[in-house]
Order: sequence, then C-alpha cells, then structure tokens
Amino acid sequence: MGKVVVFGEVMMRLSTEEHLRFCQADKLQVTYGGGEANVAISLSNFNIKTAIVSRFPNNDMGDACIKSLRKFGVDTSHVLLGGQRLGIYFLETGADQRGSKVVYDRDNSSFATMTPGMVDWDRVLEGATWFHWSGLSAAIGENPTKVLAEGVQEAHKRGITISCDVNLRSNLWNYGKQPNQVMPPLVAMCDVIFGNEYDAEHAMEIDVGRDNRGKFSNESFINTSGMVMRKYPRVKSIVTTRRGSINASHNTLRALMFDGTMLHETSTYSITHIVDRVGGGDAFTAGVIFGMLQWPANYEKIINFGIAASSLKHTIMGDANLVSLQEVEDFMK
Repeated sequence: MGKVVVFGEVMMRLSTEEHLRFCQADKLQVTYGGGEANVAISLSNFNIKTAIVSRFPNNDMGDACIKSLRKFGVDTSHVLLGGQRLGIYFLETGADQRGSKVVYDRDNSSFATMTPGMVDWDRVLEGATWFHWSGLSAAIGENPTKVLAEGVQEAHKRGITISCDVNLRSNLWNYGKQPNQVMPPLVAMCDVIFGNEYDAEHAMEIDVGRDNRGKFSNESFINTSGMVMRKYPRVKSIVTTRRGSINASHNTLRALMFDGTMLHETSTYSITHIVDRVGGGDAFTAGVIFGMLQWPANYEKIINFGIAASSLKHTIMGDANLVSLQEVEDFMK
C-alpha cells in the first residue's frame, strides 16, 4: 500500500480530569496530538506505514512528543528540530448539558515559525502513495502555509494522491488572511476532500446559493459537492460527517460521500456514553483513507469503515484513535 505522509502541527494537550472545570483543577493530564498526527496514528494502528512532517523544539518537550508518536509506529525521521516552543492546548471536558472548552496557546510555536526550504521533500515523499494535510496548518500562519504549499506541489508533481480535511476553525485564522484567500490553490491539487457545505463556501470560493446556505441535507451536500468538483476538476471524492449533538455525552453520527455521480450514506450511530470526542473527525478521516487504500472502488464499505472507526474513537481518552483494524471490522459486523 505504500506510505501515507501527513503534514501538520503536534501539540501538548493539557486536560482536566474527570470533567472538572479549569477553575477546579489542581493537575492536568498530558497527552500529545494534532489533526494530522491523529490520522497518522490511526493508520499506523491499521498497519499502514505512516510518516509525519512537522517541527518541534529541540528540548525535552519536543523529545517527549517524538517519543509519543514513535510509540504508535509513526515515522518521525522527517520532524525538524528548532524554534522556541511546542504548541499547547487546554481542554475542559464537558458532560451532559455542559459542553467542552478548548483554549489554545500556540503563537510562535516551532511549527508556526518554520519557513520554506526547510523540508527535503524529495526525501519525505520517497515511496509515498498518499499525502494528507488540513486547513489547520494553513490557519497557523503565512510561513507554514508556504511550506505546506511546497509539499502539496511536490506531491502533485509525483502523482501522489492528496487529501485535505478543510477543518475550518475561525479562532485560528489570526494572521490577516482569510480561508478563501489561502485554500483554493491548495484544494485545486487535491483528490479527496473532507468537508461540508460551510467549508465549501468559506474556504473554496463556492457560492452554495440561498437554497443550500445553512442547510445540511443530503440534497445540499450533493449540490455543493457538484459545484466543488466543477470548480476543482481534480477532486474525485468529497466526504463529510453529520453529527447530532443531543448533549456533551450523547451524539449521533453518520457519514456521506459523493463520488461525482452518486451519494453514498451510512446508517446513523447513536453514541450514548462519550469518553472523549476530540479526534473523532480525524479517526473518520483515517478510516476513509484506509478504506480507499484497501477497497478503492467500494465506496459503501469505505465510509462505513470510517464511521465505525470514528464511533469507536469516542470511547478512547486522548486525541488519537487507539483501536485496531480487527476491532473496527468486528464492530462493523
């Protein structure tokens, strides 16, 4: 199956224990994660070779982050060392009617201060068959976006499959650029897009129209996906999840995929005892990538594997989905 390469920031996660509020906590749990790293860890657990391109400080925190990735089989040989600090995010885990809260502390992180020319893309992409990135990286700053653009262009030149999780986070776009100014040329080189109608309108310059705006129906997804594919003809598949939030502990989840001709849809899962929702989307992304590598033409199986993997992630503490291929397949049965 070759190798999947991901590009993105990895952060230290500091979370309160047992649903405590920040003001109650006298200690915080330390884990490491980030959207793209979570995808790499999930795929590694499915026996796919993975490698990450990122930048960590050359200190004990950077070393701890590298070891946390290596522990799950992710190749860290392309991680750059330098800069001042590892990005951090604080998580207060909600329960029942109280939602979770996230506070970011990632300004001037080692990843945010990386510059073009630092990455040896010839070495990174040797033997790679898939390159994955997300809008999180483009949101961090102008220089990381330029480095990302290098990677996307080099992967495109080599005919490597490219996927993007649009993953818009408005509170991260703070460096004077808007998603519509940055994302379109990067999306244009992608084969697979993870995103919904909102992402298409705000990151891909798609006028979804009055009838689709604010709606998240099957019809609006088909219409919007068709417009994306006409504007970006390299895109072959668009995938999204539909989450229903009954409360912080109980969600429903299903998935849609449009292949340019037909809509594929999963059943709706009811997740009634959420342990940790963070990383659920990344688990879905990894499941779909695995499915596309394993069963390239079986779209129903692809998205059903992805939604099963994501559902199981909600039972795992931490950012990454630490379930095996066998566990997902057993759950699907």
